[in-house]
Amino acid sequence: MPVETRSIRASGAVGRFPSVTRGFDDDAEEEQPEEGDAQTENACRRWLRKVCPCCCPKPKDDDITDTLVTGIDELEKEDELDNEKSVTGDSELDELLLKVRAIDLMKSKSGVIRTEHHTNLYQSNNFIIRRGQTFQMWITLSRPFDSSTDKLHLELKTGPLPTVSKGTHVIIPLVEGLEDGRWEAAIVEQDNKRIKLSVNSPPTAVIGRYQLTVETTNSQGQAISTHDPANDIYMMFNPWCEDDTVFMDSEQERQEYVLNQDGHIYYGTENQIGMRTWNYGHFDDGILAACLYVLEKSETPPSGWGDPVNVVRIISAMINSPDDRGVVEGNWSGNYNGGTSPTMWSGSVEILKEYQTNSGTPVKFGQCWVFAGVFTTVLRCLGIPSRTVTNFSSAHDTDVSLTTDVYLDENLDPLAHLNADSIWNFHVWTDCWMARADLPPGNGGWQAVDATPQETSQGTFRCGPASLTAVRNGQVYLKHDCPFVFAEVNSDKIYWQRNIDGTFNQIYSEKKTVGHKISTKAVGSDERRDITHLYKHPEGTEAERIAVESACRYGSKALAYSSPTAEDVSVEVTMDGEGPEMGGDAELNITLRNSSSEKRTILLHGQVAVMYYTGVHKATIRKDVVEIDVLPNEVNVLEWSLEYKDYKDQLIDQAALMLTLSGRVKETQQVLATQFSFRLRTPNLIIKPVGKAVVGEKMAVTISFTNPLPQVLKAVIFHLEGQGLLAARKVIYGDIGSHASVSLTEHFVPTLPGPRKLLASLDCRQLTQVHGVTDITVEENSNAAL
Repeated sequence: MPVETRSIRASGAVGRFPSVTRGFDDDAEEEQPEEGDAQTENACRRWLRKVCPCCCPKPKDDDITDTLVTGIDELEKEDELDNEKSVTGDSELDELLLKVRAIDLMKSKSGVIRTEHHTNLYQSNNFIIRRGQTFQMWITLSRPFDSSTDKLHLELKTGPLPTVSKGTHVIIPLVEGLEDGRWEAAIVEQDNKRIKLSVNSPPTAVIGRYQLTVETTNSQGQAISTHDPANDIYMMFNPWCEDDTVFMDSEQERQEYVLNQDGHIYYGTENQIGMRTWNYGHFDDGILAACLYVLEKSETPPSGWGDPVNVVRIISAMINSPDDRGVVEGNWSGNYNGGTSPTMWSGSVEILKEYQTNSGTPVKFGQCWVFAGVFTTVLRCLGIPSRTVTNFSSAHDTDVSLTTDVYLDENLDPLAHLNADSIWNFHVWTDCWMARADLPPGNGGWQAVDATPQETSQGTFRCGPASLTAVRNGQVYLKHDCPFVFAEVNSDKIYWQRNIDGTFNQIYSEKKTVGHKISTKAVGSDERRDITHLYKHPEGTEAERIAVESACRYGSKALAYSSPTAEDVSVEVTMDGEGPEMGGDAELNITLRNSSSEKRTILLHGQVAVMYYTGVHKATIRKDVVEIDVLPNEVNVLEWSLEYKDYKDQLIDQAALMLTLSGRVKETQQVLATQFSFRLRTPNLIIKPVGKAVVGEKMAVTISFTNPLPQVLKAVIFHLEGQGLLAARKVIYGDIGSHASVSLTEHFVPTLPGPRKLLASLDCRQLTQVHGVTDITVEENSNAAL
């Protein structure tokens, strides 16, 4: 491929174009028509090549990747110089500059990189990778890379206005060693003119299509490779990366909810459930391009495409057509002239390809299962775990009452103009998986999202993500759109009768009409899985009623539920001292206060769950139900304990636990609820300096640790570092026995005087979050040479 060279011109040159910088009087020689014509043509072509290299390239056989060269100290030779001098200048330029000849991203579908990134199923020859994970590339240069004089960095740009501060223009520096969580590149292999780079991306990177260029610099100038679309990098979410918000720790679930291209969608009634197979086809050729086209059509800034909460809200709006001419046009009329009947579709591929081919014209027609199927395709394609869900007897609440309301006149005849709420035989939407750092802990995991245009959310037809945990517990004040989803699965059906004066009285309610047999395809099989328990407590239980009544207090018809006659009981959870230690029993105090002059009886439900630090629920490890009598004006303190054997097999990083309490006072119907997060405290490393700390003189520290667990810690590694004391150091220790105490000594030479801190940490699979620090005051070396 051609290479273009642009040089800084001589300071004495005047005028805009190299070929006309001298006055005509400078050339007083006798004209030679044939040779002059050739020179004029040659000068014009050179000028044209400088202002428009793509139209008039300068061919070079050994160039593969186009390179733009700037900032050359070597002065440009003027047009009137002879050919021999001109050729010599070009040769010297080639030798001095470091230019990119070729970039090999090793993007084969069956190659190591795409296999490791779980993108080998995409039927595309593009370079598709997942964020938060290392990838490699070979770069062929014009000469061998010399780290002492040459500099090199990568640049990635995405979106219409790439900006460094917004993460859409990424400058990737070359470093000695890679660190997780940041954009960095390191040379891991060099073969003459070829270098192999290993590149890190952060787990928060913006997803989408990046343009790649390589910039090289040395004392002679700078060269920038021309963008080649074949080397564009497609960045996806990464459910395999623990630091990505969409991380899912079960490989079996990742296979189902990310990689499986086939699924089942359920329909019919709760007593007659039908099933149809749906081809998600998210790895088909052209589907990734179509999904990114959908994102681009939203005209939302790509800087927000690193947050899955934002991305699913964008896609939720873009799958339907009312606001922004999205992918599918809904039609429930029964007349499908001019389009395809919704029941005819059996997959998403044709729909998405048609939408892109027709330049963003909505595809006709769809209903709820079509919207959900296409939504699931786009989410899985982009790397967000998702599944299609069907809710039987699904309510549609139109007035944010969180109830399904039926209005009757004085004669108990329906008032059609008021009865806007409805209960569908079934409704289909999508669940997606992510942590929710924007919500209180415990609300990560499965989130309901819906592309069917039913009601608007912040002015746009979209819905979610609504935390299933929040929906289940009636916490409808949490975003996004929890009230609507709650009403779909757990609203009461309330009948209202009009009075003579035009007001309405509640005359009857049905508490078990809505939200039955919520279904999705089972992991790893073609069976139907009932997930109703994830959306609501069992019908009729105290916990379910508490959730409903708690939710409806935030609705537009809060008075539909009788308020408690008194609110004179409170509940509080406290912890003694610094809290429970890892390896021991966890003990908390539950305090119930009765401020009334009468006895109160409380039915208290308790459950403790293991949590990821991101707030995603991992597992419930114990449930309790207890009835407690609290005497008038009494404070009753309950001792609550969790034994090591109950939690030892479920713990994950951060050792986080959450106790959830809910209950009701029998005499007043007051609802009690609270959550208490706590962690199991890990032991500290004890660090003690040995001897005096002096600049330039060897010293030592001892690090002591006692294993708190009744099990062996395997493959223990210690990390040490301290500014001015020692560079980051890793010490591979080995195994530490059950309840065993160990001590190790490390030597180092301080390099800076003054107060310093030495930090140490311990890491192994069985125990994390173990660390320690000590203060060391380093003295100046009085014997140092002046």
